[in-house]
Amino acid sequence: MKVKDLVLIGILSATITAGKLALSFIPNIEIVTLLFITYTLVFGYRKSLFISLIFTTTEIFIYGFNTWLLGYYLIWPLLILSTALMKRLIKSEYGYAILGALFGYAFGFFFALVESLFYGIAYGWAYWLRGLLFDLIHGTSNFIIILTLLNPLKKLLFKLKRVYYNES
Repeated sequence: MKVKDLVLIGILSATITAGKLALSFIPNIEIVTLLFITYTLVFGYRKSLFISLIFTTTEIFIYGFNTWLLGYYLIWPLLILSTALMKRLIKSEYGYAILGALFGYAFGFFFALVESLFYGIAYGWAYWLRGLLFDLIHGTSNFIIILTLLNPLKKLLFKLKRVYYNES
């Protein structure tokens, strides 16, 4: 990997952390999903997987270590790989907005599965039910944010990528 790639991965990881922190006062409204989808489309899944690894590891230093961390190490790469696989099928921002919405709606269920591994099925079930309203907010806000910001952000990042990597 080139030094330029390492610097880029570091900067993009920092933008995801900063974006998450900037919106952390609003429950389940986030731009992390938007950024991972956009970074995957612009920079590819390999760089995006490194970004997710750094982002999740940084979360340990901010919030401490807990069971949710295992979910983060699994769910963000899952989003990145889903985006990369769907890239040929999805032709508009609406498709990615739907992907982000489904991801947000399923977020709590996925974490309930992870929690079930540690605390049992009953706990996982209660965890998921308790968070359904938050999942509804998460998925709906992902849809709106991705629909609104994906194309302008993608256009900007492709332009910056051409300049940064001296591509025509």
